[in-house]
Amino acid sequence: MKNEIIIYRPNEVREHIEVRLEEETVWLTQAQMASLFDQSKQNISLHIKNCFREKELDSNSVVKESLTTATDGKKYKTKYYNLDVIISVGYRVKSKQGTQFRIWATNVLRDYLLKGYAMNQRMDRIENNFENLSKEVQQISLQLKTQDLPTQGIFFDGQIFDAYAFTSELIRKAEKEIIL
Repeated sequence: MKNEIIIYRPNEVREHIEVRLEEETVWLTQAQMASLFDQSKQNISLHIKNCFREKELDSNSVVKESLTTATDGKKYKTKYYNLDVIISVGYRVKSKQGTQFRIWATNVLRDYLLKGYAMNQRMDRIENNFENLSKEVQQISLQLKTQDLPTQGIFFDGQIFDAYAFTSELIRKAEKEIIL
C-alpha cells in the first residue's frame, strides 16, 4: 500500500469542512466535528471527554492547541483533535451522519486489513523463495569454488527418459572414448 489519502464524502451535500493536515494526521476542532456529524458542539465535547475518561485515548497525544486569529483581530487558543479522536467520536454519536461515517470508516478499515493481509502473505512467499534461491546459489558457488562437481544424483527419480537422452547425446558427440 502506498501513502494515500482516503476522502470521506457523505451522501448529503453540505458545506465543506477544511481540515488541518499536520504530523501525518488530520486535525479538526469540536465545531468542525459537530458539523461533520450534525451534532451540537456540547454533544461532541461530551463524547471527547468520555474518550479520555474511559482511557480509550490519551489527551497528551491526540490534542493540540493552536492560536487562531478571529475576525476582530484577537488571538484565541483553539483545541484541535487528531484522527483518533475523530474516529472515536464518529463511533459514539447517534445521528444519520454518524452512521454514514461508521459505515464508511468500517469499509475503509476492512479494505486496509484485507490488503495488508494479502500483502503480508505475498511478502512471506517472496521471502521463502528468496531464501531457497540463496541456498541454491550458495551450493552452486561452493561447488564451483571446490570444483567438486557431483558424480551422482544428477537425475531425479522419474527422469529415465531425460537420462537416456542425455547419455545418448554424450555418446553420439564423443570423439574418441567415454570414461565413466
